[in-house]
Amino acid sequence: MTTRIDFRNKDLIFSIVCIIIIGVLLAIPTGFERQLYINAESVKARVVSVDNSNATAIGVTNQGEQRAQIEILNKTFKGEVVTAINLFNGNLSDDTVFEVGDIAYVLVEKTADGDFLFANLIDHYRLNVEVILALLFVVVLIVFSGTTGVRTVISFSFTLACIFKIFIPCLLKGYHPMILALSIGVLISVVTLILVAGFTKKAYCAIAGSIGTSLVTCLLAVLFGNWFKIPGSVLEWSESLIYSGFHTLNLTLIYQAAIYLSCSGAILDLGIDISAAIDELVDKKPTISRKEILFSGLTIGRSIVGSQTTTLLLAYMGSFIGVMMVYMAQGTPVLNILNTKFIASEILQTFVGCIGLVIVSPLTSIICSYAYTRTES
Repeated sequence: MTTRIDFRNKDLIFSIVCIIIIGVLLAIPTGFERQLYINAESVKARVVSVDNSNATAIGVTNQGEQRAQIEILNKTFKGEVVTAINLFNGNLSDDTVFEVGDIAYVLVEKTADGDFLFANLIDHYRLNVEVILALLFVVVLIVFSGTTGVRTVISFSFTLACIFKIFIPCLLKGYHPMILALSIGVLISVVTLILVAGFTKKAYCAIAGSIGTSLVTCLLAVLFGNWFKIPGSVLEWSESLIYSGFHTLNLTLIYQAAIYLSCSGAILDLGIDISAAIDELVDKKPTISRKEILFSGLTIGRSIVGSQTTTLLLAYMGSFIGVMMVYMAQGTPVLNILNTKFIASEILQTFVGCIGLVIVSPLTSIICSYAYTRTES
């Protein structure tokens, strides 16, 4: 009984430490905080009226500008009704057409004296809906998972803090992408698995299996990334990043690091699935042999890997479904499609991730067979 209380205390202390670390990470500046526009502020505004007389429809896109009367809903000019401009670039993915009643995200420019100068309509205001969705996720998770759900929320927050406060800023500062991704991936795996499974043998086995698989996955990402000759420019916004003054960054290594990081979550997930199953198996049959543990783990892994690889494939396909539709609509031959940089990069990412999932299953099973063995026969 005393041992169980000690373990619970360890879990509670670890959760509190993680919350403190999250708070510290959020408070620490990244070094890239700077005011993009001097004497300007972003505000929430309601569209009162619109004027499309200076906008020209060219096919499905728009050129020119849309003018609107907006009521500012917060900050310095709250309650004032002013004129705002919405510039069209002729790009469907970037342009937004506003209607009366829309809530907009607006950039307000001020004079040196703090008076209103002009306003630009940026996009629809979504921050409040994003907060609602995030809170719904937290509530549903805690209601159905209890304390495990709370630890999952902590893990989720820790992962986001690591990505936005450590990984991305360090990439911009020129740190080696693969070493950085591996370090962050392993850190997230360790914290997540301990939060979810506690300071237990099943957590340690899953951590060992995840770390071993991570090393192999990173190696495969670099090896096949170079073999495929996929440049880092396939990353979205890579050209904008270069033109922003970060031309010395190795985009190819960043892309390869992203391949590993994008599948690291699935790797730790499968690792703990197998480890937890073996832990339950040993609990029900304490005299089970090392050989039986190994083959049981492999059998469990085969079933899980089949569904996990399909899940990973579908997750990746969602990111390039639009491109595939364009190619198919144009009648592009399949071999030509498969050989393009963009599709080849997705194929690389998908299969490296799937190989990682296949590897973590036997590796975790082997580790568990030694960690849980009580008889050698």
